[in-house]
Amino acid sequence: MRRHWIAAAVVACLGAGYLWGPLRSTDPTPPKAPNPWFFLERAYPQGKIPIPVWHEAQARAAEMRAAAPRAATWVFRGPTNIGGRVTDLAVDPRDGAIVYAAAAEGGVLRSTDSGQHWLPLFDDLTTLSVGALALDPVDPDVVYAGTGEVNPGGGSVAYGGVGLYRSSNQGLAWEPLGLEGTGSIGRIRIDPTDSDRIFVAAMGDLWSKGQERGVYRTTNGGQSWEQVLFVSDSTGCVDLIQRPDQPNTLFAAMWERIRRPGSYQYGGITCGVYRTTDGGDSWSLVSGGLPTPSSQRGRIGISLCNAQPGFMHAIYADRAGNFAGLWRSTDGGTSWARTNDGDLAGMYSSYGWWFGNVRTHPTDPNRIFAVGFDVYRSTNGGASWTFASDIMHVDHHGFEFGTGTNPVMYCGNDGGVYRSTNGGTAWAKLPDLPITQFYRIALDATNVNALYGGAQDNGTIRTLSGGLADWTEVYGGDGFQPLVHPTTPNRIWAQYQYGVLNYSANGGASWVSATNGIGGSDRHNWNTPVRFDPTNPSRLYYGTQRLYRSTNGTSWTAISPDLTGGPGSGSQGQVYGTITTIAVSPQDANLIWVGTDDGRVQLTTNGGTNWSDLSLALPDRWITAVRTDPTDRETAYVTISGFRWDSPLPHVFRTTNLGLQWTAIAGNLPEAPANDLIVDPLDPDRLFVATDVGVFESFDLGTAWQALGSNLPNVVVTALELHPSRRLVAATYGRSLWSYDIDQPSSVVSSETEVTVVPTASPNPMRDRTRLRFDLPRAGACRVEVFAVTGRRVWVSELGLRSAGRVEVDWSAREDGRALAGGAYFARVSLDGRPGPAATLVVTP
Repeated sequence: MRRHWIAAAVVACLGAGYLWGPLRSTDPTPPKAPNPWFFLERAYPQGKIPIPVWHEAQARAAEMRAAAPRAATWVFRGPTNIGGRVTDLAVDPRDGAIVYAAAAEGGVLRSTDSGQHWLPLFDDLTTLSVGALALDPVDPDVVYAGTGEVNPGGGSVAYGGVGLYRSSNQGLAWEPLGLEGTGSIGRIRIDPTDSDRIFVAAMGDLWSKGQERGVYRTTNGGQSWEQVLFVSDSTGCVDLIQRPDQPNTLFAAMWERIRRPGSYQYGGITCGVYRTTDGGDSWSLVSGGLPTPSSQRGRIGISLCNAQPGFMHAIYADRAGNFAGLWRSTDGGTSWARTNDGDLAGMYSSYGWWFGNVRTHPTDPNRIFAVGFDVYRSTNGGASWTFASDIMHVDHHGFEFGTGTNPVMYCGNDGGVYRSTNGGTAWAKLPDLPITQFYRIALDATNVNALYGGAQDNGTIRTLSGGLADWTEVYGGDGFQPLVHPTTPNRIWAQYQYGVLNYSANGGASWVSATNGIGGSDRHNWNTPVRFDPTNPSRLYYGTQRLYRSTNGTSWTAISPDLTGGPGSGSQGQVYGTITTIAVSPQDANLIWVGTDDGRVQLTTNGGTNWSDLSLALPDRWITAVRTDPTDRETAYVTISGFRWDSPLPHVFRTTNLGLQWTAIAGNLPEAPANDLIVDPLDPDRLFVATDVGVFESFDLGTAWQALGSNLPNVVVTALELHPSRRLVAATYGRSLWSYDIDQPSSVVSSETEVTVVPTASPNPMRDRTRLRFDLPRAGACRVEVFAVTGRRVWVSELGLRSAGRVEVDWSAREDGRALAGGAYFARVSLDGRPGPAATLVVTP
């Protein structure tokens, strides 16, 4: 790889002081700054992610997925009508109904019917973070995908990209083309006269400085690359245009951008537009009326009119993220004049680093679209502007045209893809995009079809029917942990950033604040934990740096001191100093565990009066989950995030003596962050763990692990929940929700020994009595059991040896003579000691 360096005076001016903006806040109101939570969780305590270790974990996970039983499959659960962040778009010039979308963490998707249906094309690739798309102008069946998102926020920036990919068959198969170290790719340009000559705009890694950024060129179809434009180790190329009539002429928008765990700098003196007229051999800084270099320059977007490429436009943000102007050239970029852009002053809403693009109509250079928080349109060359977002979601990133004088238009934003057929006056949201990024989920114990989730930039959303396309938003903001009362499902809780919790007693029709009593100066994690007491769902727990308890769901009392090391504690101040996870033992309500972002695990055995730090023997990593055993009060599990640096790092631990000793039970798991864990309440030896490289299961308490099922995309899994019906639901960060029936046959339990006896009940729901019926396929010793949702057995009937055929038994919804509380329970039949699948019973209060 050969480099061409820019010897520009502006590079020598880097002594100007950086303006760092605070990312951490003690105020629950979210700041207008990119939150680093996703990265911090994985980078603590070193402040960075060792990418080679990450790639090793991906490779190991791929091996385990290949060995997983193919008959056991995950089922997609939606949503498809909510969408997620779309970073770029590409439209087939032969047919405007064929469109490709790049998702921040959902890969590449293709539609052949104007966006009514989408086919995911990237699910098995090394990364699903895609920042740029391009079609070969000579053969549009050839698709290029640049991995790594250039927008400096959201979880996709934690790992970055792995280079450039190409498909020769509309995305059905892909081959890597190198540039693995470029971190993120903002634009791809293919020479319309020579498909082997390709230019790539590389922004580089967000979290560190480095040499692999700028503009790259290949002249042999990606077999080798040259770095033809390099400005500095913190300045990358975010946008790139090429004149179709003069393909040796290109303009590159260079952006100085770097981020640290506690701060960010999204601009500087090296920001500017560069031009080459010799195919990239030499470059010069464009002036002629464009803003001169300054420490206050920020992100820049550029575009041209394909039919009249002498007409160009450039849009600027300042270093703070405010709109700084839109310029126009009518002579091929030699001279520039600022448009009459006063109406655009607020279009960035102070975070222009998150979008910052401009698009010029392909045949009419007077029709310009400014793309930011909203979309604005000019039809007179920038003399005036009008709002053109219509019904669209905010935060726009991708914007592309079809062909012709009145082309179809597609816009991609944080809510998915929209389509306009009348020049951008009206937009229609396109369905069927399975790319929602979930932080947390909740299930309704009384309704197996109901799914709730907290989604990145799409609020708290739900379906009550289990449908893929009938999801609705019940609360706004970035959605985090929702809760559904296990016996009264109209009682729900939803929260947005920094623990702003709200409560509805009527299924979401109206809401009230649910943080009464939470200290105003308390520290709140971006993703604040809140959890039911499994022994009494009228009690809830909420974590700041302290643990709070509520008995009515809206008012709270602190039951602990600060359980962390303090604000900004830990290496390099990489943590909030907050509780990240809460667990209450179903065997003992006074036994409460918490984990923190600075690697502490704390336990009280007397309901909060006294606390013990039990983390000395655990690695110093962000605690992602503490989970209790459903049958043994002294057994608990801990999962951690982060990566190894100089020695192996297990990510799952178990204690059998209330934390006095911990045993690593990661076995053969990939060494990747573990995010959640479920203990099977009917078989406590069986564990499920969610990781950044998939979901895995163990049948022997973690001695050996296998990938759980097939068909799950290669995406970060942030959370797991197990419904009493035995349906496991996985929340992914970029490919929506998936479910898995944990009683389906696996490679560990032979299908020859599977028990397929499933009881039915009538009436169900029931008040005080029901009759269980089932058919035995053969004679054998028969047992019927009923369990609470926590796994506690509340009733058993040993029926002894029974012949094949129909068996009936009555259950009175009582435990040791006491009426059971209303809610969900599950019944299970065992034949000769082998349990079958469970059936859900609902007891009404």
